[in-house]
Amino acid sequence: MADSRVIADQEGAVGTITLNHPKANSYDLAFMQDLDAAIEWVRTKDSVKIVVVKSALDKFFSAGADIKAFQANTTADNMKMIHFAHKTLAKIADIPKVFIAAIGGHALGGGLEMALACDLRTAGDGQYNLGLPEITLGLLPGNGGTQRLPRLIGRTKALAMMISGEPVSPKRGHELGIVDFLFPQESYLADTMAYAQKLSGGATLAMANIKRAVYEGMELPLSEALEMERGLIAPLFESADAKEGFTAFAEKRQPVYTGR
Repeated sequence: MADSRVIADQEGAVGTITLNHPKANSYDLAFMQDLDAAIEWVRTKDSVKIVVVKSALDKFFSAGADIKAFQANTTADNMKMIHFAHKTLAKIADIPKVFIAAIGGHALGGGLEMALACDLRTAGDGQYNLGLPEITLGLLPGNGGTQRLPRLIGRTKALAMMISGEPVSPKRGHELGIVDFLFPQESYLADTMAYAQKLSGGATLAMANIKRAVYEGMELPLSEALEMERGLIAPLFESADAKEGFTAFAEKRQPVYTGR
């Protein structure tokens, strides 16, 4: 996928999805189709255990939707892109691999919404902005922002960000809980990749079931969520990873997991 504006690749057991559409990784339907293809690529790679979504650009993770294209399009065309974007970003939650957004530049509007769709977010402690400024165009964050941000940082903090459109710094994003890990700007990507590589050597089959339990369980009544949790742990007891984990514990050594 080297000719795409979204490049899927692999470094060891870590898959990478690189946004590479100068000047600002702004997206339209074609860009979203490239992103969808990249997500499908990492989905089908059994050797990919963890996925890092990053930018090839220094100043931008993504500035969000292409405003000029939005302005030129009909409402029907814009809604076609939004429907496709919703389906694409929803796949991240459904895939049994951990997705990490590595942010080192402006993540605005749909750009931040792409990061919010990932399971975790890291960021460099630099001079750039995170925000959902759609209100300044008379719109709302239409690629999941109105739903994912409140679930992440709480209703009132998310509402305040969205109705003002004012961005926050990476440091403030970390304080709010938008960013999970804040690294030095000069090493954020290397630090993110090191973290991803460490996770990739863990019990990724169990990670997949943890991810499913969290995402699906939060939408269920507690009793039903606990029943689902029991259903997800039962097969893990029979997994090669669990057997290796128990054996390594008894032998007082580090386990070697295979994701099976």
